[in-house]
Amino acid sequence: MTIPLLICDDSNMARKQVTKSLPDGWDVDITYAANGVEGIDAIRTGKGEMVFLDLTMPEMDGYQVLELVKQEALKCVVIVISGDVQPAARERVLQLGALDFIRKPINKEKLFGVLEMYGLL
Repeated sequence: MTIPLLICDDSNMARKQVTKSLPDGWDVDITYAANGVEGIDAIRTGKGEMVFLDLTMPEMDGYQVLELVKQEALKCVVIVISGDVQPAARERVLQLGALDFIRKPINKEKLFGVLEMYGLL
């Protein structure tokens, strides 16, 4: 079954890095969002059952996206991929409902490990 995957990051290069790090043959339909407003719209329309989310973005940041996902009880699994490695950032996103936190730049092995750990592959 194809998984609607949303990659939400304001950096085109970061979106490409995440895409290149995805497991070969993983059955996903990828949608891209350059900010949280686009990201929330994609989730609301079913294009983001699985979401890779940056925290620092214009218009609406990743924290605000997580808050809306929680408030609206949107059905999606969110993994944060961010350069903000402060322990408080990790703790906050987990409290807001993110499944896990991966540090940028994306590491293919770390991504695989997280996906396998949660049975998402």
